[in-house]
Amino acid sequence: MASTNRAAALLSTLCLLGSALILGSTAPRAFAQDGVPSWQWSEAEWREAVERVRAGRRLLPETWPNDSRVAVALSFDMDAETLLLRDSNTSPSRLSVGQYGPRAGVPRILALLDRYDVPSTFFIPAVSALLYPEQVRAVAAAGHEIGIHGWIHEHTAQLEREDERMLMERSLDTLEELSGRRPVGIRTGSWEYSHNTAELIAEAGMLYDSSLMADDVPFELLSNGEPTGVVELPVEWILDDYPYFGMNRAADIRPYTPPSGVFEIWQREFDMAYEEGGMLLLTMHPQIIGHRSRISMLEELIQYMRSKPGVWFATHEDIARHAKEFGQ
Repeated sequence: MASTNRAAALLSTLCLLGSALILGSTAPRAFAQDGVPSWQWSEAEWREAVERVRAGRRLLPETWPNDSRVAVALSFDMDAETLLLRDSNTSPSRLSVGQYGPRAGVPRILALLDRYDVPSTFFIPAVSALLYPEQVRAVAAAGHEIGIHGWIHEHTAQLEREDERMLMERSLDTLEELSGRRPVGIRTGSWEYSHNTAELIAEAGMLYDSSLMADDVPFELLSNGEPTGVVELPVEWILDDYPYFGMNRAADIRPYTPPSGVFEIWQREFDMAYEEGGMLLLTMHPQIIGHRSRISMLEELIQYMRSKPGVWFATHEDIARHAKEFGQ
């Protein structure tokens, strides 16, 4: 009987592990370190897991600068080839997709932002910056903010503490050298967090992070229940261009949402943010949004938002500083 129970337990474990593999290597683990399934954790154990990184007090100002009703933050993650390189994929055909971003997408984006005098934030992996230093300098010269986006878009959740710290510092140094200014904000690769990320961001003295999804407006980042002083500018998959337009060649999953459909979703998000006096933050990628049919959609959206009174287009840094000072 005991052997039968052990066999059943082993089968259950294998099934759960198989599910975790299907969900992906960064999915939450179903087991504590000692192999106890989560439904057997004590309250202290599951509370500890939840409290490691959490949203603190909201930092929503009563008004945005110039008595604006809404803050709009446009961001562009210039991943270039790092999405492939981080997984040791060196296929020339697939790497060329990443090359499209800096080569064709960034010039289109910079021209669009210049036409409408809209500031933005570019999050750039250090390896991408080293591959395309001219684009980094062009972004900085146009007055846009540059934030760090990892060293090689690494899987942050898989890093040991000292490795994560080292890569964060190396990325800060590289972008400072190439852009002339040390970044004050971070977006982790694929929005991944380890158990150490929040503490390391605070230790590095950064003003803000933009990787988590606990709200629609800025909030203070908590680590192990304690305020870090770091402003979180939350992201969301429905406000990211990749789920709508990205192509997963390995899984044979193709984009199916037309630009007009994405425009409607983002327009509705803006309208509600405008009504609530909140913030709209878009995450985009030059190799995705930089294509002709999509950049024209973004231009239409900018035109729509600019047609409303009281819209503040700002960098992530400017929004974080205002939220930190005047957030309630």
